Amino acid sequence: SNKEVKITYERIPLPKTYKPAQPPMAPKIVTDGTLRDIVKRYAQYYALPEPLVYAVIRAESNFEPNAVSPAGARGLMQLMPSTAKSLGAKDAFNPEENVMAGTRYLKQKLDEFDGNLALALAAYNAGSGAVRKYGGIPPYQETQAYVNKVIKSIDYMA
Repeated sequence: SNKEVKITYERIPLPKTYKPAQPPMAPKIVTDGTLRDIVKRYAQYYALPEPLVYAVIRAESNFEPNAVSPAGARGLMQLMPSTAKSLGAKDAFNPEENVMAGTRYLKQKLDEFDGNLALALAAYNAGSGAVRKYGGIPPYQETQAYVNKVIKSIDYMA
């Protein structure tokens, strides 16, 4: 049952005057292949372990590129619109831009907290201010559960 099915597409001729308004948006459907390529590229670029990036995506959105949190965080790595913009992502629902920005943000947090993964993850979830204020993982149930979930998930993904 492993037959290859060949699909041929007919070109639809467009009128000569047709000009796309902008380059077509990347489809917002994450296939395993494309997500794997995207995660690999940015994990390597920011020197992050791939299982860590997957674990954050899993905890944040469960791999749903159109996810929106009650607070308004968007996309695979759940970036707030202002954060996404500051990290260079114009469309936080675009998997490529979201993972590019999310990995960059995660790398910033790791650098900020001297490579301490638990603190970096707490800061990713609750903000650096909260981590500094409490001198560690803030006593928020959500943040503590988040850090545990991601760290457990890394082993699962590795």
